[in-house]
Amino acid sequence: MARYTGPMTRKSRRLGVDLVGGDSSFERRPYPPGQHGRARIKESEYRSQLQEKQKARFSYGVLEKQFANYYHEAKRRDGKTGDNLLQLLESRLDNVVYRAGFARTRRHARQLVVHGHFLVNGKKVNIPSYQVSAHDVIDVREKSWGMTPFIVARETHGERVVPAWLEAFPNRMRVLVHQLPTRAQIDIPVQEQLIVEYYSKL
Repeated sequence: MARYTGPMTRKSRRLGVDLVGGDSSFERRPYPPGQHGRARIKESEYRSQLQEKQKARFSYGVLEKQFANYYHEAKRRDGKTGDNLLQLLESRLDNVVYRAGFARTRRHARQLVVHGHFLVNGKKVNIPSYQVSAHDVIDVREKSWGMTPFIVARETHGERVVPAWLEAFPNRMRVLVHQLPTRAQIDIPVQEQLIVEYYSKL
């Protein structure tokens, strides 16, 4: 299963946004990496569009081809393409696990999903890109409850705000998906319209 495995702090500094969440290295040096990191960068419309696409892509841990597929699916659906795109990305199983507070980062959530620790509506799912639907019930397998990540999740529950479209029950290791998220409920510093403009020119 392909994924980006390189240094995320470097990507965060290049794109000017903390892609990991709580990255102290990025906070110390919030300027582009490399010898000429503090040099003035020539802005352009294309650069802004590409940068927004890369922000979204690396935030959710999606490769280029898969991200393009999400865009084409979003365009096919009714409504605003940009809103649909973010909704598709936000509805990934690994993101839901992260948003519910059961993993420290999306990378960590992806690993937990791949290792088969989650059930969706009673069935084991180990595909991070699995699209959850409204009224889905996501459970941690009982055999996995005693593992360190889930013990930590129970002890630290409440430190991260769970979005309104989800409801987490850490004592039962369960997440309820009340609805698919609206744009207003998606907390990610991305201008999705620039992403739409980027793909419309290809």
